[in-house]
Amino acid sequence: MIRRSVLILGLVAAGCNTVPLEDPPTRAQISDSTLPPMKSFASPSPSRPVRSNANIAADFLSLHFELESGRALPVFTRFEAPISVRVTGSPPPNLQADLTRLIDRLRREAGIDIQQVSGGQARITIEAVSRDDIREALPQAACFVVPNVSSLAEFRRDRRKPKTNWSLLRKRERLGIFLPYDASPQEVRDCLHEELAQAIGPLNDLYRLPDSVFNDDNVHTVLTGFDMLILQATYAPELRTGMSRSEVAAILPDLLARMNPAGSNIQPEPVALTPRNWIDAVQTALGPGATPQTRRNAASAATNIAQNLGWKDHRRAFSHYMLGRMTQLSDPELAQQHFGTALHFLAQTPGTELHRAYITTQTSAYAISRGDSATALRQIEPNLKVARQSENAALLSTLMLLKAEALDLAGKPQQAGSVRLDSLGWARYGFGSDWAVRAKMQEAASLNPHNKLGG
Repeated sequence: MIRRSVLILGLVAAGCNTVPLEDPPTRAQISDSTLPPMKSFASPSPSRPVRSNANIAADFLSLHFELESGRALPVFTRFEAPISVRVTGSPPPNLQADLTRLIDRLRREAGIDIQQVSGGQARITIEAVSRDDIREALPQAACFVVPNVSSLAEFRRDRRKPKTNWSLLRKRERLGIFLPYDASPQEVRDCLHEELAQAIGPLNDLYRLPDSVFNDDNVHTVLTGFDMLILQATYAPELRTGMSRSEVAAILPDLLARMNPAGSNIQPEPVALTPRNWIDAVQTALGPGATPQTRRNAASAATNIAQNLGWKDHRRAFSHYMLGRMTQLSDPELAQQHFGTALHFLAQTPGTELHRAYITTQTSAYAISRGDSATALRQIEPNLKVARQSENAALLSTLMLLKAEALDLAGKPQQAGSVRLDSLGWARYGFGSDWAVRAKMQEAASLNPHNKLGG
């Protein structure tokens, strides 16, 4: 129900004084940009889930019958009438195009009866407000969704009333989504995908999901093939609001066999639940307000918990990834060991290509800082396609800027210039304002030892 801002693209390497961009960049003065035009993605190409239907059924039940706090929900809920969506507030320029694409996907891929309306009341109201307004309402949120309200003013007035309590929700009639108008276009789109999906579908997030936006690690930023399957099942005619967990569980095997026949031929894996102490450690490591030492301690605790539990999946990898990020400045070689360990576990977990692409931004940055262009290029190249398919412009532009520096190191300045120029349109979508894009360019350039020698 809340999308949190999680830093995953800052670049730090030994010997450079780069400062990661901790805050989501503002879109101020974007219309006056001197950079190339903003780019956007065309047709989506989500991958189908690669897990057993038995596992997907267990995921469906956890997503729909539990809250992030662990509290159980007694009944299944969804919209039982056609879903209307309206936009209010001060929507940024890119919101409408991204909303149109998302609604089209929900209709086409999940078979949901949903459409945008221009006026009057709607089942779902998306209000674009400032980041300051969101932080005042919920300090840790980048955006959020609330039941039974249609404006931020109504939420402020009724936030302590039963009507806005998700655990008391028994039917869905009206919801409000609040997202920032002064964030980067990608941050706005990411909020749109996650919050609209939870407004119409599951209320929970599960760290055990490797291929879903219903995961607080924020690796996936647009709805995946798994997410669309979950939403399609949510609106299947066999289900209805008010059903119990056992009633839904009895229906899911046949329902999923019809919707996802390939999943019937995959052997189920044991479901390893995520303990609260690991979740708390992750949220401390990545959340606001903690000191650097507290973050490192929390990341170390998460890694130890994952190791003691014997995890070998993306959660174990994410623990090492966090610890690598936390130790980059103090011990860059140890950080690389953690990134290597993370990649080792990800290689054993299907559907984690995007996770590996994120880690590549760290390992290739380190290779560039060491003057090893060949290693950097070898790591970056296959992940460019991954970033495109996942529609992650921030990740794509970061990888392209790193590729440009690696090409410069390899003595190919013309190719480097072409790649760098091509990256800027994606960077404008991913990072927003000119200053944020130029800061990301400088961050990548500062890794190049040739630039330091020349300076």
